[in-house]
Amino acid sequence: MLQSKPSNFQPAPPRATLATTARQLWPYIWPKDRADLKLRVVLAIALMIAAKAVTVAVPYAFKWATDALAGQAAADKLPLPKVLTGIVALTIAYGALRVLMALFTQARDALFAAVAMNAVRRLAVEVFVHLHSLSLRFHLERKTGGLTRVLERGRNAIETIIRTSMLTAVPTIVEFAFVVAAFMVSFDWRYVVAVSAMIAAYMAYTTVATNWRIAIRRSMNESDTDANTKAIDSLLNYETVKYFGAEAREAARYDKSMARYERMSVKTYVSLAVLNAGQAVIFTVGLVAAILMCVQGIRAGRNTVGDFALINLMMLQLYQPLNFMGMVYREIRQAIVDIEAMFGILAEHAEIKDAAGAAPLKVTRGAVRFEDVHFNYDPERKILRGVSFEAPAGHTIAIVGPSGAGKSTISRLLFRFYEPSSGRITIDGQDISRVTQKSLRAAIGMVPQDTVLFNDTIAYNIGYGRDGAGRPEISAAAANAQIDAFIRALPLGYEAQVGERGLKLSGGEKQRVAIARTILKGPPILVLDEATSALDSFTEREIQAALERVSKGRTTLIIAHRLSTVIHADEILVLDKGVIAERGRHEELLAKGGLYAALWSRQREVDAAEETLRRAGEIEAREEAEAIGGARSSTAPPIEKEEA
Repeated sequence: MLQSKPSNFQPAPPRATLATTARQLWPYIWPKDRADLKLRVVLAIALMIAAKAVTVAVPYAFKWATDALAGQAAADKLPLPKVLTGIVALTIAYGALRVLMALFTQARDALFAAVAMNAVRRLAVEVFVHLHSLSLRFHLERKTGGLTRVLERGRNAIETIIRTSMLTAVPTIVEFAFVVAAFMVSFDWRYVVAVSAMIAAYMAYTTVATNWRIAIRRSMNESDTDANTKAIDSLLNYETVKYFGAEAREAARYDKSMARYERMSVKTYVSLAVLNAGQAVIFTVGLVAAILMCVQGIRAGRNTVGDFALINLMMLQLYQPLNFMGMVYREIRQAIVDIEAMFGILAEHAEIKDAAGAAPLKVTRGAVRFEDVHFNYDPERKILRGVSFEAPAGHTIAIVGPSGAGKSTISRLLFRFYEPSSGRITIDGQDISRVTQKSLRAAIGMVPQDTVLFNDTIAYNIGYGRDGAGRPEISAAAANAQIDAFIRALPLGYEAQVGERGLKLSGGEKQRVAIARTILKGPPILVLDEATSALDSFTEREIQAALERVSKGRTTLIIAHRLSTVIHADEILVLDKGVIAERGRHEELLAKGGLYAALWSRQREVDAAEETLRRAGEIEAREEAEAIGGARSSTAPPIEKEEA
């Protein structure tokens, strides 16, 4: 059934920015309930500062070694102990500083890894839990393939943002500050201006070029999501594709999406090449400017050859974090694009929420009552128009009617997948809108028309009815659902895999698993939503017998398409165009000669036609078997008899 957004639907949140993303991620990086992770953050910052201080000291060791080698610096003028003023000692000190720099950096990364991955896990779980809290309407309006792709990219984006910002961006800014201070102390303001101008130009160019690439990246992501959605949708409908011989059509449809992804990917790589080339030019201009000033200083006697080496090495060391800053900016912006949809999901408000102070439902008898319930998915299309009825404790109430009359809507309202537009629903006198959703759904068991199973074992799917159920309980539930013998006959028994959505099982077998699952749950209220309408007559009779055993002693609502399954109900409600047109027992409704009688007559005609076809098939099969048997006997050699 098509459903539109409710009138109070929340508009899409504004596009995420670096500031809003950082603000949203900070509680996961600095969790209030994890003192150990906070300590790791503090130690990682201390190691980062130490590593960058050593990083700036490395070029000075190289400068002093160069000056000593060139004979341009007297040992007593070096700001070092005499034991370290020799060329060999300075060279060893240079190597030791580089090793120390690497050790500090790796120790920082190792300490912060637990912080980053904990943040990824907590936020991913929070999104997963939030998805389950959102309404049925939200999930019906989303494509599963696209949603899973959004979650996958969002999870990766969280890790990217946390690791790049804390392990690259912040350390690089600290290194910039150290380098500028070193140039100011060792040289003069002109070098600081040259380096600062280069950094400013580099970052400005990176920002402009990256912003240009963002639109291309967003289009590439959209085309990737579209292609992935089409692929999953096609594979889930594998049998339908085969029925209509549409393999070529599906391939062309998928190829069209991949062609768009190809174009966007090529644009992404070309734009990256333009960005990298521009960054290289800007950095080289700044490097050459600083070196030329040093050459002039050497000629004037103000600087040494070691200063030349110092500038060159310091600038080259600066290039790596500077290049990382470009990469960090690109990755963070791209990650923001990827995480934007995930934060959009977190911004979605659940349509159905527990009321303030909601108490758990207390089921004493299990009586269900609908009081003047109105409901509509779309304001212009009314589904239920003042439906009122009561299902007394332990009784079976059947709801029948033409397609689109609103039968399944009643079960969705009872589960609080939606709220009535007006009126109320009670269980044992308690308004279900005033109790917790968890307690409400724990009291209701559902056997749907289309049973969807987890891609796991039969034991897991039956055991899903009650968390922590043991194998004996699972087997007992399966036996009550008349599926235990079938399961034990399988090579793997209860450990047999059911496949995607349970496709390895037949319709009847899946329904029995659903019944066993509900038996294990043991709810006081049972809803059978057209649980046998998709089955053949023989399987339906077997399933119906199992359902009657399950519903015994429970308040049961049967939403039925086949009227033969509800003739023993305590009361039958005939729903038509959102109102209860007739009500009563089977015999009473037939005697009225109204809508129910017309539906019954029509079904009897269909059943009779099906029976005629079935018998014709049996006769044809029997005649064919007899013909084959006769042909075999006519061609067989005569049996010789023994002479007396």
